[in-house]
Amino acid sequence: MKLTRLRSGELIALAGAILVIVALTRPWYENAGVLFSAWSTFGPAVVLIMVAALSALVLVLTTITERSTAFPVASAVWSVLFGLIGVIAAIVRVLERPDSATSLCAGAWLALAGTILILAGSWQSMRDERTSAYRRARPEPRKFST
Repeated sequence: MKLTRLRSGELIALAGAILVIVALTRPWYENAGVLFSAWSTFGPAVVLIMVAALSALVLVLTTITERSTAFPVASAVWSVLFGLIGVIAAIVRVLERPDSATSLCAGAWLALAGTILILAGSWQSMRDERTSAYRRARPEPRKFST
C-alpha cells in the first residue's frame, strides 16, 4: 500500500467523495421551517449519487493497493461513468424539489459539487498516463536451446 501513487486526479475524486458523504449528513431541502435530508427524501437519484461516491473510493483504493496499473485504469473508467451519472442525478435533485420544498439547503449543493469533483478527478486520473509510481516489470530473458 503506497500513498505516493495517488495523483491529482485521485485526490480530486477523493475530495468529491468526501463532499458527497458530508452532503448525506446535511439537510437538502426546507419547507416552512421543516428540514429534509437526503434520507427523508430518499430516491433513485440519491442512490446514484452514493454509487458515484463509492466508485471514487474504489478508484482511490485500487490506486494505492494494486501493484499494476490495470485495476486503477479500469476503476477510473468506471468512476468516470458513475461520476457522470452522479452529476446528472445531483442536477435532477437540485432542480426537482420533493415534498413541496420551498428552498434548497447546503446538502444539495454539496452533493452537486462533490459529484462534479468525482467526475473531474476520475477523468483526470484516466488521462494521466504516468506509470512512474509503479515498479517496472523485469521479466527474465528467454533462453533458446539449439
